[in-house]
Amino acid sequence: MTFINEINDILWTYILIIMLLGCAVWFSLRTRFVQFRMIREMIVLLSESAGKGKQGEKHVSSFQAFAISIASRVGTGNLAGVATAIAIGGPGAIFWMWFIAVIGSATGFVESTLAQIYKVPREGGNGFRGGPAYYLKNGLGHKLWAAIFAILISVTYGMIYNSVQSNTISLALNHALGADRMVVGAVVTVLAMAVICGGMGRIARVTEW
Repeated sequence: MTFINEINDILWTYILIIMLLGCAVWFSLRTRFVQFRMIREMIVLLSESAGKGKQGEKHVSSFQAFAISIASRVGTGNLAGVATAIAIGGPGAIFWMWFIAVIGSATGFVESTLAQIYKVPREGGNGFRGGPAYYLKNGLGHKLWAAIFAILISVTYGMIYNSVQSNTISLALNHALGADRMVVGAVVTVLAMAVICGGMGRIARVTEW
């Protein structure tokens, strides 16, 4: 366990932070700071409502796509992490979190753009599939890395992220209201299943709400 903690400290202290900030600055420069230039366009697109595509296929609205994107990026880390940063670094930490968020949004823009460029239609023409695994495979031609990413992200989202979020919910309700953690976990599981089994349309509507 100590060995894993040491690797984690090295990755997050020296490697990942530098790479993430470096990519954020690079993408900001290469896109001519798209996060500032396209603010008006972003507001216009988010005002669109869900409807029908040109060929009659259903699609999610721009705001629903935005809501899904936010749901996949914002979690307990953003809540507990902000509180921890302020406690350790003081109020000035808020400025640097804002600064990194604004610069880093260029990376999010590039990720989303690549996902749109290299997405593929689903069987039967009902929507599309896309994401990092697809642009690793179809854009860079790295089938092995695409497969590794797909496996790791499936495990991460299917087990790790869900465990962290549901555990936090159950702990919070247990401390605040004395709710039984097993009962809370079961309720969260049923509700999450009801949303996921409804497909992308239901996921979009719930995240929008």
